[in-house]
Amino acid sequence: MPEGPELHLASHYVNTVCAGLLFSGKVEKSAVSKNPEVPFESNTYVISATPRGKEVKLTLMPVKEEESLPLAEESSTAGQDPDSPPQPMDVVFRFGMSGSFKLVPEAELPKHAHLRFYTRESPRRILCFVDFRRFGRWEVQGTWQPDRGPCVMLEYEKFRENVLKNLSDKAFDKPICEALLNQKFFNGIGNYLRAEILYRLRIPPFEKARTVLEALQHREQDPALTLSKKVKLKRENPDLLELCHSLPMEVFHLGGKGYDPESSDDFTAFQQWLRCYYVPGMKSLRDGNGRTIWFQGEPGPMAPKGKKSRKKHSRGKADSDAPSSKETKPPSKRSSKGSSSHEEPQGTKKHGRKKKELIQGAENSPANGPKKRHARARRKGSACQDSPETKAPAEGKTRSRRRAAAYKSTEVAAGGSRKRQARTDGPVTTVIPLSSL
Repeated sequence: MPEGPELHLASHYVNTVCAGLLFSGKVEKSAVSKNPEVPFESNTYVISATPRGKEVKLTLMPVKEEESLPLAEESSTAGQDPDSPPQPMDVVFRFGMSGSFKLVPEAELPKHAHLRFYTRESPRRILCFVDFRRFGRWEVQGTWQPDRGPCVMLEYEKFRENVLKNLSDKAFDKPICEALLNQKFFNGIGNYLRAEILYRLRIPPFEKARTVLEALQHREQDPALTLSKKVKLKRENPDLLELCHSLPMEVFHLGGKGYDPESSDDFTAFQQWLRCYYVPGMKSLRDGNGRTIWFQGEPGPMAPKGKKSRKKHSRGKADSDAPSSKETKPPSKRSSKGSSSHEEPQGTKKHGRKKKELIQGAENSPANGPKKRHARARRKGSACQDSPETKAPAEGKTRSRRRAAAYKSTEVAAGGSRKRQARTDGPVTTVIPLSSL
């Protein structure tokens, strides 16, 4: 997420690439952006940028074609005359998660260019606000947000005074890692800066903010020291508020950090500058706002209860020590059942087409044998094999069924023979011997 240094780098980029450029026409907004339209149009105008904390202000200034000079005085007194030149306009930007400015040829317009300023030259170029996540916002005729404090980079003395005079504020009841993200007091500090500041001072991230900052109220230097010695002491032993100013300035002086499309070394320099944020070997926890804080050592007394810190491992070490992806794949429920000490009985029914396809090899193996019996017979067989307590009753039922079947077949056979005998025998005749007459 862009923080104070990134907003200042964006402002520096706009002022550098737009120096001497003339813009013309309407300001266009993309159809998908939910930000407001920018109702500005001029035959010729120039663009300049001013940063403050986590905000950047673009000033659109109309100029005369003959003189190519700003019309600040004429525009301010133009009134309602339709023939008067357009008035200057300020547009305040807040970058969200992924905002940035780019100057590109018209034929190479980025996909997520949501606000576009066209140059007057031919072929035209476009200064565009690019934001692929669309969390960035702009405000037409906007001003600096009133609930943001002095900028940690450009207004250091006011920033320091604003913090030390308001330590009774409830914002400082929270852990220092959460207080550092409060833009009312730390305008320009974000997630990676707070981790680097606390790490370099060896301050636990979940120490109470007021406890950490109250010690700075009583910090005094020997008045007998010369100015050069005072500056040297500050550089060698900076306090938290001084690092809130000096570390963002260090990042700013690293270079473009992605704002110069033709440079690929800027982000590498930034990664080498980081000592704690997302660095292998560091721990991490989520604070009360759900943001991840990186640190080393103990988290502090206000750390979330019941949450264990996660340790960042280096990618190279993990790749060398860990087996291949196939070996580290967690076993599924089917494989865990098959690999347990209780083996699956032969012929057990597999439900679902996908299941049958996944375990087809296992079913056709010699250990299991081919499936030949019907589903009902398999269920009965598996039930008998899975539960040894019910094996004897099952065998008894089988014997009784066999006896009943044999008895039934015997009765049927006997009845059939009697019927056949009745059909073949004729009427009964009695023979009386002659001797008995």
